[in-house]
Amino acid sequence: MLRASRNAWLADQLRQRAFLRRAVRRFLPGEDLGAALDAAAELARLGLGAVLTQLGEQVTSRTEAAAVRDHYLDALVRARERSLGAHLSVKLTHLGLAVDREACARNLLDIAQRAEETRSFVWIDMEESRYVDVTLDLFRRACAVRDNVGVCLQAYLRRTPADLESLWPLRPAIRLVKGAYNEPASVAYPKKQDVDRCYLALAVELLERAALKEATPVFGTHDRSLIAHVAARARASAVPRGGYEIHMLYGIRPAEQRALAAAGMAVRVLISYGSAWFAWYMRRLAERPANLWFVVRNVV
Repeated sequence: MLRASRNAWLADQLRQRAFLRRAVRRFLPGEDLGAALDAAAELARLGLGAVLTQLGEQVTSRTEAAAVRDHYLDALVRARERSLGAHLSVKLTHLGLAVDREACARNLLDIAQRAEETRSFVWIDMEESRYVDVTLDLFRRACAVRDNVGVCLQAYLRRTPADLESLWPLRPAIRLVKGAYNEPASVAYPKKQDVDRCYLALAVELLERAALKEATPVFGTHDRSLIAHVAARARASAVPRGGYEIHMLYGIRPAEQRALAAAGMAVRVLISYGSAWFAWYMRRLAERPANLWFVVRNVV
């Protein structure tokens, strides 16, 4: 499934299939910003925050990258007009990283500035391992001029503990996830138990730093066991419930999202939207193959 996510021909063929489009709607409220904002408004009514991300990556021109930047600038204004308090999550290759690194940096800073003006926050998503160094470099540059930018780290990468260690001087905002790209075993842990072990160890470090007000941790996971461990460790470290957040994906365990929020935990839901959903959806299936049954039921 991870290999298929990069197959342009397969993406073109399957995106036209009604059964797959029906299956995707479980995780995607719609393809335009309006649908995402409506979903965020409904989440807000239920006591849940939102993080908006337009699907897409690997743009091939400065013009495309500038259009993505402008889209996010508008999204921040429209979210503010509706008092949604939504954050953004952006991919640097969607902002032109592979085309022009400096232009990408300017696009990122423009979005961060607009986010500051609209009292929002920008998360830099992490992509394949080959982009980690440059992503962290641009994160450091953004932190030098803005305090409303965070970065995503992936627990399945063997290098992540060292990367986290290097970021402590920034008092960083870190969103910790497991990781969902196809990486060789030399780069990423192939076994789930090793990924879980690394995730928990990193979570403990983040919470210890949060107790000292030296980091702002966010835990992106649907793993009930990990969430329980995080909550227990936060209590043991005297980190208040508002001192960290849980981020979950739209359409996955919505009842649990509401239950966590009702229990006083800060929860945000990542709302993805846009027409470039094929690669993203295949990675969601790879993360949790049981989701394939949902697709099969739609086929039947």
